[in-house]
Amino acid sequence: MKIISANIAEPTIILWNGQQIQTGIYKYPVGTAICLGIENVEKDHVLDRRFHGGADKACYLYSADHYSFWKNKYPKLDWKWGMFGENLTVEGLDESEIRIGDRYQIGDALVQVSQPRQPCFKLGVRFGDQAVVDDFWNSPFPGIYVRVLRPGKVSKGDEPILIDRNSESLSVSQVFSIFRSNRNNPEFIQKAIQEPFLAESCRRDIQKFL
Repeated sequence: MKIISANIAEPTIILWNGQQIQTGIYKYPVGTAICLGIENVEKDHVLDRRFHGGADKACYLYSADHYSFWKNKYPKLDWKWGMFGENLTVEGLDESEIRIGDRYQIGDALVQVSQPRQPCFKLGVRFGDQAVVDDFWNSPFPGIYVRVLRPGKVSKGDEPILIDRNSESLSVSQVFSIFRSNRNNPEFIQKAIQEPFLAESCRRDIQKFL
């Protein structure tokens, strides 16, 4: 794996259901290192702390390899790295191979995989089409959230190094599948709920399927 873009956002006001809402979904690439902090990426703007940021979702990574899939679905968009609101665009990231609890060193930072992304309407706003939210849920490409165990700087060109693998855990893709294709799979659900490194908010959402 290799970081091919580091991205942050300025606050952007959007109109949703007649209300003005601030969002940090409009990430853009920067030419300098970004610093991964315990609860967010420094100089990034996480504006809705109910669903974004915090210790379990301090940084979001998305695979550059998945962009071709989405470009085929939404060819008219002005495509740039950061389109999914990711802080780090990563070449070679495969959610089916990465497990909840896996730890990686990225640049100076040490991170731990905590959950797949659960998309909301703001992704639809970013794409100019709310259909992308359902398309995202039905795709096998959720990206990964990580908690930051040791803050540090990460730059384009850095290679995530696997420090240790939580080999008994479900993969990120398997956890994500619980929200659609495996919502009636009690074996998957119970295994996910019992995983100590799964983000607590994701655990609560999965428990609802029991």
